Amino acid sequence: MILQIEPWIDQEELKQLKRVVDSTFVVEHKLTKEFEEKICELTGAKYAIAMTNGTVALFCCLKALGIGPGDEVIVPNITFIATANAVIMAGATPVLCEVDKDTFCIDMSHAEECVTERTKAIMPVHLYGQSANIPSLQQFATKYGVKIIEDAAQGTGVLYNNKHVGTFGELGILSFYGNKTITCGEGGVVLTDDEELRNRCYRLKNHGRDGKGTFKHYHIGYNFCFTEMQAAIGLAQLKKLPKIIQKKKEIHDLYYERLGYLGKNLVPTPSVPECTPVHWFTSFLTPHKKELAAFLRESDIQTREFFYPLDKQPCYDRGHVKKVGDYETSMNIFDKGISLPSSYNLSAEDQIQVINSVERFFRE
Repeated sequence: MILQIEPWIDQEELKQLKRVVDSTFVVEHKLTKEFEEKICELTGAKYAIAMTNGTVALFCCLKALGIGPGDEVIVPNITFIATANAVIMAGATPVLCEVDKDTFCIDMSHAEECVTERTKAIMPVHLYGQSANIPSLQQFATKYGVKIIEDAAQGTGVLYNNKHVGTFGELGILSFYGNKTITCGEGGVVLTDDEELRNRCYRLKNHGRDGKGTFKHYHIGYNFCFTEMQAAIGLAQLKKLPKIIQKKKEIHDLYYERLGYLGKNLVPTPSVPECTPVHWFTSFLTPHKKELAAFLRESDIQTREFFYPLDKQPCYDRGHVKKVGDYETSMNIFDKGISLPSSYNLSAEDQIQVINSVERFFRE
């Protein structure tokens, strides 16, 4: 089976994990601090707070801004469900915003329709390694007096006008889940330039304390802490990141070069000129999505659908979210969106096999 996505794990991760074994420190310690410092170097953020995963990182961003019951947060209708669920975890209501037909990120012209007196924040998602429209987001936030929390779970290494995504709002997050551009197995990080917000997020993840080893808790907090094992894997992955980004670009470019002639049968997904994307997945739109996926599966080639629109999620049938509009664009994108194998480990031979199989499908 040619997998759609898998991590690049080898002896480099073992070397870093040996540092943990040799130190005997398995909870947050020197490697976690080193990992956070490396994330700051990568992103340009002043502070990075490592957390259990990206979902709780979003939750802490919301709580650090005082967002809770009675408040509303605008989120894009196409995203992994954790974006909206983090808002629900915080006690607030996600307001579902239509997405842009070209970038699949939040449609800022539709966001205007989502604003009420309860709107406290907007949570753009930099989807599939593309950037949302940053200037429009900033203008929107200023106009309506709302905060920006960037869900850059899929955006490690992505730049907008040479500035890393996740660093444009008050707060942003990255995710290091197993299928992300780089992974810690599980894990996430909060990015901010605001010292007070950094301190609030740290207290939230550390049982309401400003440090470990004390037992007076001045704030309500939780246990969302990182581990040295996650940090060890993350440090090895960060060293590999430039090679991963370059390889994913080569994979993306070859797919587009070889399959671009198929026109309306297989439409490439564009980037905005200001964005330097990281092609977490290489994706296309095709009116033959289901048939193509089935055909490739018979050839032992794995593909992936796009995220299911939030307005259609069965778990939201009885409320939890607020809907605005008909989300026709979202459904059209889902109905046609397919992601081809895009791993760093994808060999040239396997990619040619995928390309040949796609071409064979459209010939037949």
